[in-house]
Amino acid sequence: MSLHIDVPTRSEVVALLEAKRPGCVSIYMPTTPVTSDVEAERIEFKNAIGEAMERVEALDLERGDADRIREPLEDLLGDERFWAYQANSLAAFATPGGLRTFRLPNHLERSVTVADRFYVKPLLRAVTFPQAAFVLALSQGAVRLLGISARAPVHEIAVPDLPTDAASAVGKSTITDRSPRGALQGSEGQKVRMRQYARMVDGALRSVLTGHELPLILAATQPLDAIYRSVNSYPHLAAASLHGNPDAVSDGELADEARSVLDGIYATDLAELGELFETRRAHGRGATEIGDVARAATFGAVETAIVDIDSKLAGTIDEETGMVTLVDDGDEGGVIDEIARRVILSGGRVVAVREPDVPHGGPVAAILRFPV
Repeated sequence: MSLHIDVPTRSEVVALLEAKRPGCVSIYMPTTPVTSDVEAERIEFKNAIGEAMERVEALDLERGDADRIREPLEDLLGDERFWAYQANSLAAFATPGGLRTFRLPNHLERSVTVADRFYVKPLLRAVTFPQAAFVLALSQGAVRLLGISARAPVHEIAVPDLPTDAASAVGKSTITDRSPRGALQGSEGQKVRMRQYARMVDGALRSVLTGHELPLILAATQPLDAIYRSVNSYPHLAAASLHGNPDAVSDGELADEARSVLDGIYATDLAELGELFETRRAHGRGATEIGDVARAATFGAVETAIVDIDSKLAGTIDEETGMVTLVDDGDEGGVIDEIARRVILSGGRVVAVREPDVPHGGPVAAILRFPV
C-alpha cells in the first residue's frame, strides 16, 4: 500500500482561485490507499456527482455546459487505474472548461459545492500542512528515497538513475583508497568522492522532486550529511536531519522519526507565525475582526492570513470597499474562502489551520503589510 499524492503548487491554487463562471463544481471526499475500499469510494464519488449535477442543472447555463461538466466527472468515475491509486482525500474541480483533481495526504471532510467560484479553502490545508514528506536515506553504501504521510505506511519511491552507492557512483571499488597513486587520496580524496556522489544523488532526485513543495528530510551521518547539504538543489530540504546510519534501521523506523521532525517543522512555523502576529498587532498591523480582515484583503494589505479551515461564514464581500455582508444561507465557500482568494491573488500567503491555532481564536487573523 502506498500513498499517491498530488499536492497543488501555488500556481495551481492561483488558477483555481482565478476561475469565475457559473457552474464551478468542487467535490471533496475522504479516500484511502487501501485498494480493497476502492468500490465504496467510487460509489461515494458517483453520489457526489449526482448531487452536484442536480445543482448544476438548476442553473441557467449555456446549452451543453451541464454535459461538459458531467462527462469528465463520469469518465473519472470509470477510470479504474485512477481509483487504484489514492491518498487520504480527493479534491475534484469541474467546469464546462475541464476537470482538475488532487489526491491529498490530509484527511478532509466530504463536501459538494456548486457556485460561480471553486471552494478552495479545504485545499489550502494541504498546501499549508501537507502532513507528508520525502525522506532521503543516504550513506556511503546505499541510498533510497521514501515517501511518508501521517497515517499511511511508508513506501520507497523509484528514482531513475539514482546511484546505488558512493564507490560505484565514482567508478571505484572503494572511496577509502589510501594508495599513493592518483591525485585524490586520504580523507580529502574521500570527501571529494562523497561530494561527487552527493551531486549525482541530487541530480537524480530532480526528476522526482521538481514541482513538489513537500519537505525533504535527510537521514545521514557526518560528514555525508553536511556534504549533501552543500550540493542540494531542492529548496525544501528540512533543517533537521535524522542522525545515525540509515542502513541500520528499517523504513518504518525512519518514517516514525521523520514524522516527529515534520511535527516539529509545523509547530515551529505556527509558533513563529503567532509571535509575528502579536508583534505586528502591537504596531497596528494585525487584525482579527472579520470586517477588518476583509477590507485589508480587498486593498491588498494582507501579508499573511491565518484562517480556520472549519469555519463557514456564508456571505459576500464588496469588490470595491471590502464590506462584509453575512447571510443565513449560502454556499460553503463564503466569506473566509473569498478572503483567502483575495489574499493569494494579491501576493499574500494563506495559512489554513484548526481554530485553536488562529491567533485570538476567531475564524481568521491577518498580518498586514501596512495599516488599513
